[in-house]
Amino acid sequence: MAASTYSPSQGAERRQRQQQMRRLSIQSDWDRSDGRSFIQCRPAFLRTGAANAASGSAYAEFGTTKVIVSVFGPRESKKAMAYSDIGRLNCNVTFTTFATSVRGQGSDNKVYSAMLHKALEGAVMLETFPKTTVDVFALVLESGGSDLPVIISCASLALADAGIMMFDLVSSVSVSCIGKNILIDPTIEEEICQDGSLVLACMPARNEVTQLTLTGEWSLPKIDEAMGLCMDACVKLTGIMRTCLKESANLSS
Repeated sequence: MAASTYSPSQGAERRQRQQQMRRLSIQSDWDRSDGRSFIQCRPAFLRTGAANAASGSAYAEFGTTKVIVSVFGPRESKKAMAYSDIGRLNCNVTFTTFATSVRGQGSDNKVYSAMLHKALEGAVMLETFPKTTVDVFALVLESGGSDLPVIISCASLALADAGIMMFDLVSSVSVSCIGKNILIDPTIEEEICQDGSLVLACMPARNEVTQLTLTGEWSLPKIDEAMGLCMDACVKLTGIMRTCLKESANLSS
């Protein structure tokens, strides 16, 4: 058997990286761990039809962040509902037990579930499936940073794959503020050291923001700069998403 290497707990190594990031944040110019510039997103790999049993599905891989989303419906709700002229959108986000470096932490994430619902609700034409429900199940296979934006974009792609009527695709991008710098599409190491974060989801064709979340302290000029970066990146990401759907349609035909 070939010799194998092994390492102790990554806790010490992770703390060392965090301390290094904090030292770098004081500087105005430094290199990101993956070699990207501050305004460069990670390569995005997208694929539809990832789950055969679902009405629609998608898989997204942004760096080390990996997400799969399955959509079921429209179908009759299992819960008793009063009559409504519009349909209902349910969203659930779950992390696998091996998604993070801390094993055994996989669970439903109610905060992410609510934010995913908020981001998608304005884009889905709920009136096209009255009295029925569309269920969106997002599973984070690996948490590598910017998890929520990847979940939102992947869920929008899965809804389109399921044939759910939408006003436009929803794409999402986040930025982190570290010291004087704004970093787009942060990794998990960068998020741990951030002073603030901004997550934006939008429908680029309608120039409409569906979700905006801010944490930390931001000045108005920095918010404007961050939103501009996110909007521009969302437009480009939506183009990649549309290409993915077209390629999938060509293969199926």
